Amino acid sequence: MSVFTPLERHELEVFLSPYGLGRLRDFQGIAAGSENSNFFVSLEQGEYVLTLVERGPVTDLPFFIELLDVLHDAGLPVPYALRTQDGEALRSLAEKPALLQPRLSGKHVREANAHHCQEVGSLLARIHLATRDAPIERRSDRGLDWMLAEGPSQALKLPETELPLLRDALAEIADLKPRILALPRANLHADLFRDNVLFDGNHLAGVIDFYNACSGPMLYDLAITLNDWCSHEDGSLDGARARALLGAYAALRPFTAAEAELWPAMLRVACVRFWLSRLIAAESFAGQEVLIHDPGEFQRRLAQRQQVNLPLPFAL
Repeated sequence: MSVFTPLERHELEVFLSPYGLGRLRDFQGIAAGSENSNFFVSLEQGEYVLTLVERGPVTDLPFFIELLDVLHDAGLPVPYALRTQDGEALRSLAEKPALLQPRLSGKHVREANAHHCQEVGSLLARIHLATRDAPIERRSDRGLDWMLAEGPSQALKLPETELPLLRDALAEIADLKPRILALPRANLHADLFRDNVLFDGNHLAGVIDFYNACSGPMLYDLAITLNDWCSHEDGSLDGARARALLGAYAALRPFTAAEAELWPAMLRVACVRFWLSRLIAAESFAGQEVLIHDPGEFQRRLAQRQQVNLPLPFAL
């Protein structure tokens, strides 16, 4: 189970008291996390999620709180930070930064269909539109510079058959970096995978886990999302799902010509980001009871993205 910091009931009761939400009924660790410790918390006044932030500098946490407030105010189904009766949103528990948020309804989708992808495309466009005019600045700690810095050392550990794939992708990132950074920007979720979206039947009920959120090119966020929601097991793209996602997104935010031109490359960049992070996680947490996602999943997707026959719709 991916709970890095276990909690005792009495210390959790002390932490929760200032929120004025009633007595603690029950709590349990959430196994799905791979970076932070998360708990479902049941109180007399409702259901909540407690997050202990295990990775990243504490100085970034006000950014996440502010971004979620902006998205909540825009009517998006996000888990904004609750305040204590004294107005505190960011607190400390077990010597870790801690946030308490409402628990959103719904369940994760394992097998996505075109309708799910359409809903996700609309949601992502709404996130971008809510922040496009005034992005809250935060540089990603897993951005292009990180890929170029970490990539070569990871490439050396790969089988010889896989090394050229990563080496060529890193060269492409270095070449295209100035053009990518010039693309239209907003705040990005940057990790909008199926396990971070909740559906209640066919209705998209919530989006969670903004701890990779940053400011950057909207097209990059779209590529990350599409690579997860619209890929077959062998890494190839499902055309029907991909067109549903892109069409719903474009109906709210049309693409530019520059975005259309860089779209195939951006799909590859998004594959590199998660291939590298999963390779590093697999090495760092080897032998521990931590959820480790398969790095090979993104190796296969990157291999399939060498040729992309999926143009962006309605590019201006």
